[in-house]
Parts: sequence; C-alpha cells; structure tokens
Amino acid sequence: MDGRVTLSVVVPVRDAEPYLGDALASLARNNRRDFEFIVVDDGSRDATGEIAEEFRGTVLPGLRVERNPAPVGLADARNRGLSLASGRYVTFLDGDDWLAPGYLPELVAAIDGLGCDFVRVDHVRVEGRRRTVHRAPAPRRGTVLDARAGLAPVDSRAMVDYPYAWAGIYRRSLGDLLAFPGGLHTAEDRPWIWRLHRLAGSFAAVPLHGVFYRRGVPGSLTTIGDERQLHFFDAFELVLREAEEEPRYLPKAVRMFCALLAHHLELRERFTGELLARFTARGAQMLRRLPERTLAETLDRLEPERERVLRALLEEGAAEPSGGAVRPPERTQRR
Repeated sequence: MDGRVTLSVVVPVRDAEPYLGDALASLARNNRRDFEFIVVDDGSRDATGEIAEEFRGTVLPGLRVERNPAPVGLADARNRGLSLASGRYVTFLDGDDWLAPGYLPELVAAIDGLGCDFVRVDHVRVEGRRRTVHRAPAPRRGTVLDARAGLAPVDSRAMVDYPYAWAGIYRRSLGDLLAFPGGLHTAEDRPWIWRLHRLAGSFAAVPLHGVFYRRGVPGSLTTIGDERQLHFFDAFELVLREAEEEPRYLPKAVRMFCALLAHHLELRERFTGELLARFTARGAQMLRRLPERTLAETLDRLEPERERVLRALLEEGAAEPSGGAVRPPERTQRR
C-alpha cells in the first residue's frame, strides 16, 4: 500500500457519454494531492473512454483509466478498480452521478474522526429537476456502532436496506469484505452490504449528502427488463446463504427478498412474455424453498398489495411440478 494516498475513488462506467463529464468535473472539484481516481470503462461502445482520457493528467491529475474490451458487469468492474486502489480508504462513484464540491474531504474527515471500519452517508436523488434527500437509516447518527446493528430491525428499514456502495467510505484494510460477488449485473450490492454488516467490526452514519444519484437514466438496469434482471435471484441466493450462517438474521433476509420480489413483479410491464415466465418461475421456486413458518410470518406483515402478489405467485407455482414444494402458507391472524 502506498501510504501517500489517503483516498481511492473507483468509478465503474459503461456507455455514459452524456454524463461522465459531469461526474469527472465533480471529482476535480474534490481533488487533493493525496486522492486517486480510477475509472474502469466496462466495454463502452460510445465516447465514454475518450471523455475519461480527456480528463486524465490535466483536469484531474490523479486519474487512472482502465478499459475492459468487453463488458463484465458492474460487480467485476468495481472489483477491478478495487484491485488497483492504493488508498487508506476507498469510495465509489457511478459514472452518471456526481458529487458536491468539497464532499470527499468531508467524507475522509468523518471516518478519520470516528475511527470505525466504514461510514455511510445520505444521498440526493435526482429525477429530472427534482431533488430529494434520502437518509441512511441508521439507528443513531454520528456514533460508532457494531456493524451488525445494520442487520435489524426486521419490519422497517435497516442499513442493509440501504445498499448503495457509493453512499459511504470504507477502510481498504477490510480486504475481501469489499469485493463484490463476481458475475452479477444487477443487485450486486445486496449480498455485498449484508456481508459487510455481518463480518466487519464497526460503522457509523453521518448526515452528509454530497452524492447526487440520477434516477431514470436511459439504459440503466432500473429501467430495463432484460435477462440481467434474473441476477436478482442469484444475488439473493447469496444473501440467504449469509443469513443461514446466523439464523436470527434470516427473517430480515426473507423480508428483504419478498419485498423486492414483489416490487419487481409490480414492474412486470418491462419484461417480455418469455422473460416474465422465467422470472416468475424462479421467484416461485425460491419462495417455496424458504422456511415455511418464516415465509408465512413475512407475508402476513407485508403491505396488502405485495402480500397479494406473492401469494398469487405461490399459488401459480404450486400448480406446477416442483420437486417437494411446500404449499402456500396460510395467512396467520394479524396481531
């Protein structure tokens, strides 16, 4: 490790020509001599790589540009950036987002002052001209907490429900805990944040909101319903496996999975008929493999419309051969 570098900023990017200039200009407004910036161009087909090169050496002296000849996905692009990082701390920025001036020095000051393994922050969601602050749902702010405090509560938002890797700063000495599950093109941050909270030592949340997160960007996986959406299930296979290591956290993992599965099904119009059939079949299969009592309690506590969607999915799946599937859990009486 090069002791002169305090912070490494990893920027994975693919086909972000309309936005990357804003992202890199915002890094230039945050630059310090002890910061480094690593752009990983993940097989872009537009001018993304050329824009990054224009910033290198002049506008943003600490910038390094790496180019993947073919796309490998966000998880592996971030991992490549992590492998090149030399800072004491690391953070992330997506190529279609940007930072407020002076945000990165404040972020470093926060983790320096608190002395914990990682610090999470708020962010500003950008939808057209609208700006909305979204808070990191920590039980206390500005206080060092056991990392496992982020795995609870079950029935309301916890830190593992706030998975955005770019909304924080992390000690690079965490090593493999910072690596993302390889091969995932979506939901890669879900098993990542779960493992980080389960196995790291300490964290804190602070009221900084200098990250501006664009929503509804054309080409974003939040708006596209292609085959990569099936990686949602691969990601949650990993989350559930993590939870099974300590069963007291399993109800939280099951609730996360059920709520997000219902959310995806509410957006089913983006899927083709064939992909929707594959998505629902995989969803029903995973639901039936969950512990029956935990699933029944989870469905009973979901919002009524999401509960209805998942019960309908279970009933449809139960009509198909399932190799030992359980029947849909009956509704329990609400307390």
